[in-house]
Amino acid sequence: MFPTQARDRRRYRAIVTDVLSDAELAAFALAAEPEPALDDDAVPIRPIDGPGSEPTLPDWYMPAPSSGVRPGWRRRIAIVVVSSILLINAAGLCVTYGPVTFG
Repeated sequence: MFPTQARDRRRYRAIVTDVLSDAELAAFALAAEPEPALDDDAVPIRPIDGPGSEPTLPDWYMPAPSSGVRPGWRRRIAIVVVSSILLINAAGLCVTYGPVTFG
């Protein structure tokens, strides 16, 4: 077992009772049916959206993109912030974790 696996188990409080080897996983994959029979009431994983059908995702989750002109001052502020961080890092100073330090 790798140290990261033990750390992940403690972090997520997962209880692993069976550990499968790669050979066992490959055997399970090869033994599975390539095209399993589906029930008549099976729901498709990715439904095809047609006219008049429900959208796959609700509008509050992924709204339609807005095509509006944004004020130029936002872009200028973003350019100034990103440029200042790049210049500080290019000068050999570090701003990654808080105040500006050497290193």
